[in-house]
Amino acid sequence: MSASPPAFASPPAIASIDSRADFVEAATALLGPKGFTADPETMAPWLTDWRGRFTGRALAMASPASTAEVGALIKLCGAHGVPIVPQGGNSGMAGGATPDTSGAALLLSLRRMNAIRLIDGASRTAVCEAGVILQVLHEAAAQEKLRFPLSLGGKGSATIGGLISTNAGGTQVLRHGSMRALVLGLEAVMADGAVFDQLTVLKKDNRGFDLKQLLIGSEGTIGVVTAATLKLEPAIAAREVLWAGLESLEAARELLLHVQRHAGGALEGFEVLPAHSLDAVCRFLPGARPPLAGEHAWHALIELVADADGAEALPALAERLLETAFEGGLIGDATLAATETQAEAFWALRDAIAPAERMLGPAVQHDVSVPTEHMPAFVGRAVREVEAAWPGTKAIGFGHLGDGNIHFHVIAPPGVDPAQWQEADGKMISRQVHDILAHYAGSISAEHGIGQLKRDELARTGDPVALAILRRVKQALDPQMLLNPGKLV
Repeated sequence: MSASPPAFASPPAIASIDSRADFVEAATALLGPKGFTADPETMAPWLTDWRGRFTGRALAMASPASTAEVGALIKLCGAHGVPIVPQGGNSGMAGGATPDTSGAALLLSLRRMNAIRLIDGASRTAVCEAGVILQVLHEAAAQEKLRFPLSLGGKGSATIGGLISTNAGGTQVLRHGSMRALVLGLEAVMADGAVFDQLTVLKKDNRGFDLKQLLIGSEGTIGVVTAATLKLEPAIAAREVLWAGLESLEAARELLLHVQRHAGGALEGFEVLPAHSLDAVCRFLPGARPPLAGEHAWHALIELVADADGAEALPALAERLLETAFEGGLIGDATLAATETQAEAFWALRDAIAPAERMLGPAVQHDVSVPTEHMPAFVGRAVREVEAAWPGTKAIGFGHLGDGNIHFHVIAPPGVDPAQWQEADGKMISRQVHDILAHYAGSISAEHGIGQLKRDELARTGDPVALAILRRVKQALDPQMLLNPGKLV
């Protein structure tokens, strides 16, 4: 941990009023009325992040329709000194796509670039533009009897470009990995307007650094992702969805190991949630009810899948897993989804946790990860120490036990002023959580990025050598510091 965090990257030099006016005129001519607006009402929905934590202002909003237009626009921004804030579906959790309050930056929306250029069944790949909605890709792949194996609660609004820029994860990382593992090729516009084109997939390519990986997870700070070649998998021919009640997170960990030993590659997802989260969802989601009778401190949602070759054997595998788990005393109660409708209902309970908890009041939310073997210890210690230090709060953890990613939320005491509590107690609580996390060699950002929400904490807790490298890369690739200033570095 750094005792004195290194300085952030230098902010961009703000363009003069005359230069901004010239820029607006030139950008309007370049993109036309569909591609460029300074209308406050049109921009307003895109100036506040999904969580409502950050609200900014923008000089204008650009919506280019092609990679060529993005390149020309970024060159124009460089000539006039206009900062650029790229944005996809505006569903990020760390304020990474929200401009600051100066009103000097251009909001660059990639939502018009929403073409699926190609789905190739032979190579099992898709070439998608940055503005493609995740759910749209899921539906298009399904028509070809394929699937894109990344899913999350915001699939109806999250875009491919945003998912790449934050190296998103979701509920299937256990088997398929995050976006880093699913992006086979990339197209991006760099800070000087040049197009980086590595969409073509090569199984072997040793021409130096893997530059696409540099852009994945960079949050638009060194280049703007415009398209990607993505890995597809065969469509699922069968799945079994199990819901188990457990006495502790330690028991959930033992159940995970049991399933991994006996199910192997059939294990697609393993999610955990405490009773508090399930209760909140059942109050929030119309018609929702607990899958199991009785009280259970923790719940596990497990999905097993098979392609056509393994479909026939999957039900028997699921039954054996439950039988042996009961015999080994790993679970208190469990059920198998009897239909696809019931399976989807189980997943709807998991996906509704975040919006359900928003209804409970303000909270500080931590998207963190630890080595999987340490997750029970981290959650237990963090709950005890945070609730003891901050009376009236409620600390809970839920998420992806199989890959070590826990969403650790601390709900404020009743009656507090949300903004004041977030700014004062909330920040101190986050420092405490991150300090506990350091004891377990964890990361302060597992799948949602750094953005502006965690930038200060990254500087405080990050490895000084790694931070210095990040900033040198930023300086080298964006010397004017115009790409997404104030985020990540």
